[in-house]
Formats: sequence, structure tokens, C-alpha cells
Amino acid sequence: MKTNIKPLVKWAGGKTKLLPQLSGLFPPDIEDYDTFIEPFVGGGAVLFYMLRTYPKIKNVVINDINQKLMNVYFTVKENPLEIIAELQKLQNQYWELNELEQKEFYLKKRDRFNFCTSSPLENAVLFIFLNKTCFNGLYRENKKGHFNVPFGKYVKPVICNRDTIINLSALLQKITILNNDYANIIGNLKGKTFIYFDPPYRPLSKTSAFTSYTSDGFDDTQQKRLASFCHFLDFDSKWMLSNSSGIGDNFFQTQYNGFKFRQLKARRSISANAKSRGQVQELLITNY
Repeated sequence: MKTNIKPLVKWAGGKTKLLPQLSGLFPPDIEDYDTFIEPFVGGGAVLFYMLRTYPKIKNVVINDINQKLMNVYFTVKENPLEIIAELQKLQNQYWELNELEQKEFYLKKRDRFNFCTSSPLENAVLFIFLNKTCFNGLYRENKKGHFNVPFGKYVKPVICNRDTIINLSALLQKITILNNDYANIIGNLKGKTFIYFDPPYRPLSKTSAFTSYTSDGFDDTQQKRLASFCHFLDFDSKWMLSNSSGIGDNFFQTQYNGFKFRQLKARRSISANAKSRGQVQELLITNY
């Protein structure tokens, strides 16, 4: 089974480029851990790194509150060949269209994704298709829970990556997949456990780019609740948490008082505004 694979979907806040910094700050005895949990798995870059680098970890659990994203993982695990067949059809159709036709095709598929009751297989296929053809790979929902990212002008995007889907499906066979509130991971703590939290980031300003990966959002009340949960876990597990560097109000320093803070340099590649892409500072908080 190959574990050196890239994330299947592009996801805001993806950690591929930060892995060299993050991995150097994992617990020094990480090879001896029994369980690894990602409560906000997103595109899974950290997950794939852990599977590749620490194959002795027995229990791996991934979770995300975004039902449509987790349906992709569930369906890739159970029906990889069906997903490949349907994505290949969409790719063949899409590549034959001019730009105006591609936009019309995209909008029709987006409407079907949002408004038509379809099977888990079709939902997963449409999710991947939209991720590959929408503007800059964003995933954003409005308050009604509808995906509302505009069309992306890509001539021949790779919509169907057969090898990635096959390899991901093989990986997922031994992974517990959850679609719950992050606090429900409590039941999956087994032995020495390491948890990596990558929640929706706190906006750097009231007008900063979107944070709505689900229609419910993730405001300061949710950030405080997550901090309380991390305090609760302090005696049983080792954890690492990423978030924005803050807006100078010491919000995170107050919520995570007593834990260790580090500043990391990251490159933001997904943003609605091209001018806001580039190098930014991020916080990394650990309880060790």
C-alpha cells in the first residue's frame, strides 16, 4: 500500500507546505504512540504524512463536521472504482467544452450538488468535480448550507486522479472515519494519543477572507469551546493546534494560558483575493 500520496481535494488551510515545520515539533516519542486523531481533517495532508512516517501507530481516526467532505472519504473507502468511472466521464465531457460551455456545465453541476437529493456516490463525485473546477479550489458554504464558490477558468483541470483515489481507498480501510462534533473523539482515545487540531482559523480582521467551511461557521464562542476542550484533554493526551496569529488582542494567549506558543511562517495559497495570498504568520500551540 502506497502512503506517499497527495490530498485528493484542495482545502483552505491545507498543511502540505507546513509539514517540515510541523513534523519537527511533534512529540519526540511520537513513534511510540498508539493513536493519532485529526478532529478537523480537511484535505488530510498531516494524516498522510503520519501514515507514511509512523506506520506503527495502530489506531488512526479522522473527523470533520463537514458532512459533504466526510462523505467523500466514506465513499472513496467503499467505492473507489465507481468514483473513478464517474469522474472520468465528467473529465471527458468537461475537456471537450469551450470556456463559456464549461461555465454553464459547472453551474448546472453546482446546482445539482446544492439542490438535488442524490446518492452518496453522486454527492462525492460532484464534490470532487467542483473542487477541481471552482475558483481557486475554495470550499465555502452560505448560511443555507449551499456551496457558492464561482466558476474557475481552468482549461483542462485534472478531475480524475485514478492513482490518488486507489491509494487513498487502500489507506482508509484501516482508518476510523467520523462525521461528528470534534468533542466526540473522546471515545476514540486509546493508549498514548496524539491529536492534531486544525480548526477553521480565527479571522485576522472583520473583513478578512471567508471562514465558513460549513453553514454554521466557527466564531469566537466556538474557538473558546475548543480551547476548553484542549484544557480538558491536557492530562490524558498530547495535542498540537494551529490557528491564525491573532489580531493583537491576546485572544489565544488568554484561552490557552499555560500552554506553549510558537510562530510559524506559512504561505496562503487559497484566498478569494489574490493580493492576500503569500506569506503569513500562524500560531502553533501545544501542551508539551
